[in-house]
Amino acid sequence: MSEPGLPEEAAAGRAAEPEGAAGAAAESEAAAGQAVAPEAAVSAERPAAPVGWLPRAAEELFGEGAVAAEAYELLTVDVPVAAWPEALRTARDALGCSFFDWLSAVDEPGVGFRVSAHVVAVGTPPRRLLVRTTVPHDAAVLPSATVVYAGAAWHERETHEMFGVDFTDHPQLEPLLLPDGFEGHPLRKDFVLAARVAKAWPGAKEPGESDHGGPKRRQMLPPGVPDPNEWGPLKGTLP
Repeated sequence: MSEPGLPEEAAAGRAAEPEGAAGAAAESEAAAGQAVAPEAAVSAERPAAPVGWLPRAAEELFGEGAVAAEAYELLTVDVPVAAWPEALRTARDALGCSFFDWLSAVDEPGVGFRVSAHVVAVGTPPRRLLVRTTVPHDAAVLPSATVVYAGAAWHERETHEMFGVDFTDHPQLEPLLLPDGFEGHPLRKDFVLAARVAKAWPGAKEPGESDHGGPKRRQMLPPGVPDPNEWGPLKGTLP
C-alpha cells in the first residue's frame, strides 16, 4: 500500500532502499575481504625468523626438517639423519665452526639414540653450536662425521662402544676403552649391570659393612698418609 500523497512508483522506490543499502554493505565487506586476503597470504608465506646468531632460518641453512633453539648461550640445531653430514659441513663452512669439541649420544627410551656434535666458531665471543640427530634403537646407524671433522674419529669409536651406534664410512671403528671380550654397551638404558645381578639391591652388605660377617676390604690411603688406627689420637679405637 502506497503512502498518502505519493505516487505508487515513488513508494516502491522508498521500500526498496533498505534492500539496496544491505547489498551495498555486503559488497563493501567483500571488497575489504579481498583487500586483506593478499596480506594474509604474504604473512603465511613469510619465512621463519633466524634463531640466535644464525644468519638465516634453520631450514634455509640446514635443509628441510631442521629446527633451531637457543638456551644458556648454546645454539642447538636438530636435523634428520639423512642431513647429518651436510649439516656438519654447513656448520663448518657456512657458520665458521672450525673447532670440533666432542661427539656423544644419549639413550632416550622410546625415542632412540640422540647423537650430538658440539662445534665452535672461535672468536670474541666464541659461538657454540650443538648439532643433533636421532637414530632409532633398531637401526642405530649414522654416517660418520669424520668426512667433515677428522677429530670425531675417536669420539665415534667411544659412542659405538658405549651405545652400539654404527658409523658408516668410519676409518677404524674398533673398541677404544672396554677390555677384549666385553659384551654389551654399558651406557644403554637396557644394559644390565653385573654388580646388580650378583648383589641384590638395596639391603645387601659389602665386605666391611655392618653385620657383613666377613673380613673388610683393605683400606687404601694416599702415599705418606698414616693409618689413623695405627697412629694419632684414634689409634686402636677404629674397627
